[in-house]
Amino acid sequence: MDWLNEVKWDAQGLIPVIAQELGSNDVLMFAWMNREALQKTAELGRAVYYSRSRGKLWFKGEESGHVQTVHEIRLDCDNDVVLLKVTQLGHEPGIACHTGRHSCFFQLYRDGAWQAVEPVLKDPESIYK
Repeated sequence: MDWLNEVKWDAQGLIPVIAQELGSNDVLMFAWMNREALQKTAELGRAVYYSRSRGKLWFKGEESGHVQTVHEIRLDCDNDVVLLKVTQLGHEPGIACHTGRHSCFFQLYRDGAWQAVEPVLKDPESIYK
């Protein structure tokens, strides 16, 4: 696992991760990984993150069905940020956000306020039982 030793983990043993949609290049979400999550992501070819709030591995889509197939795992020039190139599965178009939107980055700062500029594709109440 020499490749994992090249990653600059933070003091909590985590690294920030950006999930970007293959093809559209939309930034879907931001999350964290620990060593085990990054290793499992590479092994399984699907996104596995580390949930800081739950203190455990989070297999993206384990509750929602919105799995991310991973095509590429990239490391930035400082070795301290991971970029995943993914296909978002589970709904067309893919839903990455727990709010039922395509991307977690749906709020736009405009005229002194945050405005939701992306539609809810599926009611979160129907996604999370």
